[in-house]
Amino acid sequence: MSRLEGRVAIVTGAAQGIGAGISRVLAGQGAKVMLTDISEKVEATAEEIRREGFHAEYFLMDVTNAEQVESVVKGVIEGHGRVDVLVNNAGIYPRKRLVEMPEEFLMRMFDVNVFGMFRCARAVLPSMRERRYGKIVNISSVTGPMVGSPAGGQTAYASTKSAVQGFTVGLALEVAQYGINVNSVMPGYIYSPSAFGTRGSGDAEDADEAMREFGLRIPMCRQGTPEDVGNVVLFLASDESSYITGTYIVVDGGNILQEEFLGPYEPK
Repeated sequence: MSRLEGRVAIVTGAAQGIGAGISRVLAGQGAKVMLTDISEKVEATAEEIRREGFHAEYFLMDVTNAEQVESVVKGVIEGHGRVDVLVNNAGIYPRKRLVEMPEEFLMRMFDVNVFGMFRCARAVLPSMRERRYGKIVNISSVTGPMVGSPAGGQTAYASTKSAVQGFTVGLALEVAQYGINVNSVMPGYIYSPSAFGTRGSGDAEDADEAMREFGLRIPMCRQGTPEDVGNVVLFLASDESSYITGTYIVVDGGNILQEEFLGPYEPK
């Protein structure tokens, strides 16, 4: 029997990258996955999952729009009777140095990366509390809570991801008595389409090679995949993690263990 057979899961920011990988893993383990995103690409991602024989639906949803979030969650509950799992993955990560940062940039970053999680969790919690069951997984990052970027420009992003940890701990304690688990995942460098914009040339083949070479700076000799993150989310979304709440799991191939890079590492 699949580990999430019949469970209903909502994944935000699911059009591509980590969100799409999480959705594929959960669907592959029997979950009815509701993919949400502001991008219309989410429809194609859901269709790909369905072609593989799994259950996937899609919704255009902006996590900064409270009414939209409430409407989507209400529709899912009306259609499927419940929400068992919420994966708060939607996030943005533009860079800008603090002295150059307009107020709008800062507010937008927090609105998506932090307050979006508040809105989604607030929408699903009443039904979870009523059923005394639920799994909320927040996607944070090693950037902020654990490491910084020597390139700079990440004060806003790092602050939002640190805030996710505080949100996770506070909410976990608030809802534990209702049988609801709240945990977070901290990815490091994950190989995804969004990463191509910052490494390599515009040529896909060159970019792919640049990403592979960059992976050799990581102790496990590669960058992570969206499915690597998805497998950890699967554990936290399953009953195997029923006695774990308010904690985090780092998914970074050992990268934060390095005090000084002495690579590249080469597969043996």
